[in-house]
Amino acid sequence: MEVLFVEYPKCSTCRKARAWLEAQGVAFSSRHIVEEPPTVSELAAWQQACGLPLRRFFNTSGMLYRELGVKKMLDDGMGDDEALQLLASNGMLVKRPLLVVDGVPAAPGFKEAAWRQALGLPQEQ
Repeated sequence: MEVLFVEYPKCSTCRKARAWLEAQGVAFSSRHIVEEPPTVSELAAWQQACGLPLRRFFNTSGMLYRELGVKKMLDDGMGDDEALQLLASNGMLVKRPLLVVDGVPAAPGFKEAAWRQALGLPQEQ
């Protein structure tokens, strides 16, 4: 199983998610989302593989998202191609952390139940 952890190391949620992965004994490679942002083709493949709306990949609580007025652009009908280009232009626009298992992402952000499922770990009772 190939596990990719896409993170922003200064983010407290990313640190929490990394600690959780380590506590679960999951071997993973990590990638700094700002230094090496996801490409358009990666984002498109991940979105298609998980079936979530592309809008779910945006970091809606980020300053850049608000400064650029991305919500309005999306609400006004920004197409997927343009949204993918925007997401790939700056890693700070991408919701983090991202866990990608064998090319298929869990839901963007740290959601323990979704990550357990993606990793084939038993759900906690």
